[in-house]
Amino acid sequence: MSAINDTTFQHEVFLLTGIPGQEDIYLWISIPLCLIYAISIVGNSFIVFIIKTNPSLHEPMYICLSMLAITDLGLSITTMLTTLGIFLLNSREISHDACFAQLFFIHALECIESSVLLLMSFDRLIAIHDPLRYASILTHKRLAKMWIACMLRGVAVMVPFPILLKRFRYCRSNVLSHSYCLHQEVMMLACADITVNNIYGLYITLLTEGLDSLLIFLSYVMILKTVLSITSHAECLRALNTCISHLCAVLVFYTPLIGLVLIHRFWKNSSPLISILLGYVYLMFPPLMNPIVYSVKSKHLRARIVKIFVN
Repeated sequence: MSAINDTTFQHEVFLLTGIPGQEDIYLWISIPLCLIYAISIVGNSFIVFIIKTNPSLHEPMYICLSMLAITDLGLSITTMLTTLGIFLLNSREISHDACFAQLFFIHALECIESSVLLLMSFDRLIAIHDPLRYASILTHKRLAKMWIACMLRGVAVMVPFPILLKRFRYCRSNVLSHSYCLHQEVMMLACADITVNNIYGLYITLLTEGLDSLLIFLSYVMILKTVLSITSHAECLRALNTCISHLCAVLVFYTPLIGLVLIHRFWKNSSPLISILLGYVYLMFPPLMNPIVYSVKSKHLRARIVKIFVN
């Protein structure tokens, strides 16, 4: 890190940004945002509750779904306070420590979600490729160990982010372009050499989301190979139908992520508004869409939900 003069001004807080140029309609924007957060929190909490209280749903696929719902619930809560604070109360200030804590949880939960999506792809692969041994391979004890491994992985690889950022002084600017803190944005405000942060951030992205997406792709190649070997057309469609919900979750999570990476790396002259809006999509849509998609596509889960409301 380059030497910084002791007299250099140090910003005490960061300023978060909502949607630049739309300040006059922040109150109106807050209405759909509140609705998105309400649906995300209630929907994911409901999924966890339904699965936990129904022994018939204590199967590997639904246990993995509850892991995904818990992760999405954490991600919604992590971004909700600062986002709604800006659009409802125009509260833009956030302390350095609070910002570092928020970015740690955001990135850790993103990593955990990526790991869970990978685990769910393995679940579908085993269910289709080796259905007779499905329950014996993905036992509750083994799934619990995998869930712990997903969480430990997310925490371990993201702990260096706040540590690396905390050693810097921030004297250039204190304005962030989102309503929440992200590592790649905070480090750009540092009055220091950020090469280590840049390299580590890229390495972690490739090691987590990059590797996970590659393994998910390979698992679906194997799934397709197995499905195409099935002689019965009806059985083939039934097997593919069990993967649709997971494929939707993968697309909802990875599509905006790929878009953000491409913009930050190769399309730096694009409008900042595109990156800001894509950032909202990336963090808000998976927690919103996952419980909706799985509730619609899963016959057993849908039946349990209907039974609760009918009774």
